[in-house]
Amino acid sequence: MDIIKTLADEFKIKTGQVENTVKLIDEGNTIPFIARYRKEMTGSLDDVILRELNDRLNYLRNLDEKREQVRNLIAEQEKLTDEINAALDKAVTVTEIDDIYRPFRPKRRTRATIAKEKGLEPLANEIMMQLTKEPVEKIAEKYIYAEKEVNTIEDAIEGAKDIIAEMVSDDADYRALIRRLTFNEGLIVTKAADEEAESVYEMYYDYSEPVKKIPGHRVLAINRGEKEKVLNVRLEAPTQNILKAVENKIIRDNKYTENILKEAIEDSYKRLIAPAVEREIRNEITEKAEESAIKVFGENLKQLLLQPPIKDKVVLALDPGYRTGCKVAVVDGTGKVLDTGVIYPVPPHNKVEQAEKIIKNMIEKHNVDIIAIGNGTASRETEMFVVNLIKKLDREVLYIIVNEAGASVYSASKLGSEEFPDFDVALRSAVSLGRRLQDPLAELVKIEPKSIGVGQYQHDMNQKRLGEALGGVVESCVNSVGVDLNTASPSLLSYVSGINNSIAKNILAYREENGKFKNRKELLKVSKLGPKAFEQCAGFLRITDGDNALDNTGVHPESYKAAEALIEKCGFSAGDIKKGGIKEIGKSVGNLEKMAKELKIGVPTLQDIIKELEKPGRDPRDEMPKPILKSDVLSIEDLKEGMVLKGTVRNVIDFGVFVDIGVHQDGLVHISEICDRYIKHPLEVVSVGDIVDVKVLGVDVKKHRISLSMKV
Repeated sequence: MDIIKTLADEFKIKTGQVENTVKLIDEGNTIPFIARYRKEMTGSLDDVILRELNDRLNYLRNLDEKREQVRNLIAEQEKLTDEINAALDKAVTVTEIDDIYRPFRPKRRTRATIAKEKGLEPLANEIMMQLTKEPVEKIAEKYIYAEKEVNTIEDAIEGAKDIIAEMVSDDADYRALIRRLTFNEGLIVTKAADEEAESVYEMYYDYSEPVKKIPGHRVLAINRGEKEKVLNVRLEAPTQNILKAVENKIIRDNKYTENILKEAIEDSYKRLIAPAVEREIRNEITEKAEESAIKVFGENLKQLLLQPPIKDKVVLALDPGYRTGCKVAVVDGTGKVLDTGVIYPVPPHNKVEQAEKIIKNMIEKHNVDIIAIGNGTASRETEMFVVNLIKKLDREVLYIIVNEAGASVYSASKLGSEEFPDFDVALRSAVSLGRRLQDPLAELVKIEPKSIGVGQYQHDMNQKRLGEALGGVVESCVNSVGVDLNTASPSLLSYVSGINNSIAKNILAYREENGKFKNRKELLKVSKLGPKAFEQCAGFLRITDGDNALDNTGVHPESYKAAEALIEKCGFSAGDIKKGGIKEIGKSVGNLEKMAKELKIGVPTLQDIIKELEKPGRDPRDEMPKPILKSDVLSIEDLKEGMVLKGTVRNVIDFGVFVDIGVHQDGLVHISEICDRYIKHPLEVVSVGDIVDVKVLGVDVKKHRISLSMKV
């Protein structure tokens, strides 16, 4: 297979782009590095395309490896023909290669091999040739061997049919035909294991849907229901159509062999082919569903990680709870813990006055700017307590509800106990909530991506594939933002291009021993960080007050000479970078192609250098919408048509979803307003407890009715 041409055709890009990208990957370059610093070679392919291309490259290479392995195995048996060679070259999936190899695969003793041992293969071949002009029973008389337990004509014919059944089963073309018909015309059918039992799978208690139309989320829901033994699932194939199609391929006009062949074909299909094809198709639609779900998960994760930070603010974080109380942590603008405590303002304790006194003292002592409230248990009651408290304060303090998904995972982790050995699990969780408001990316990288809680069915998926995909998303986000070399945690550093966990710890050790890094070149003194790792990571690491102003930009050290020459040609100095950037440099460049030629760099690299010089240390998250800080709880009277709010799914029913938007009255999202595509039931899209964005469609204050839409 010409992998380069195949990739170029599939991704609709030039062959040269693929060749260069594959070469860069094979040389050990990371995807973020290739996407950012090798645009001239890739034709400016973005990291999403590069990751997909890398995945596909690995698949095609594994496919080629399998193809050659099968070719060699067949050749060893001295059965490799030009026809088989051509079929192997033409195969584009692992399944096709497996089908070609099937007749040559070593088999355990089957009904067919036993029949062959009894000398019945010539009879089977004669029936398959369909040239006989006399009844098969007459021919079968020659194959009665008492010593081989072929005692009757019927025994001989049954043995021959077993051989024919295996011949049909081993034929790659017949299997491909059966697989295609099953996929195109088959149904996924589900039944309740216990019709009286209540469960979230009730819509699937008596359900069927065409295989080729079933959406991925339903495949995953059905799989989970089957795994939990709530549902019985089967693939109902178009059996009669399949048998007819295979018969048409095999049977010719011979009245003596026709019925025997029909029986052998039916046996072959029902006993040998159908169970395997059902497994293969269910695996195939599950893999596609998982890939689709991983993509959605990855997109949600990206949005969560790239939420804009709330910088340089003192945050008081509350991890709400009923019986065990509300854990409190105050963190300064850099994330350093200033104070901790526990309050009991909600049931069953209701120690409101005592709680107010503690929080007021903390706010005054540490000049708190924002209160962050976790959205878990007792969040609503804690929010009411905070709102009433804010009204009694002399200074302006705002609050925000923070999604605490994964905070408990971090707080119970080895990393959490290393960071805060003296804190209990709940206090670590409160600190994590405060810090994730200040810098979501820096805090969320400490949590295993699949535990962040923005996906569906993540525990049912191929965990290795999920981990790789989500790890790629985190890596992409970290490198697109850039990392402060002198403040970043090992967790954050380990996602930087070219840096692994070991090197991240070595960077921290170097920092602790030698103080702040003064320039990027100093990285080469870090243990195990060699020239290749330096090339990959240097451009993504920032030094805010170092020796060289370019170290606080995304300009790679390999381009420093070009950047310095550009600054000089445009009449500026390096010192101007530290004064907030050279805002006018883009206008001073003139003809980009001419300037790029003079500087001996590509136009994309020149454009990137200009952007960095105009706004050094820029954070792409600053351009995202800021989180909404609140000072009061909304009431139903405050709602206006068109408002977009965050809410929590409280109840899912047949015709819609009730969502809590913080006004003491849940709003209704009708099924038609849940998403743009047709769905049969809201459970296909949302579950109780989901955090969703909703738009207000209408408000009836008198009747206490709120109409919402999730089509935001």
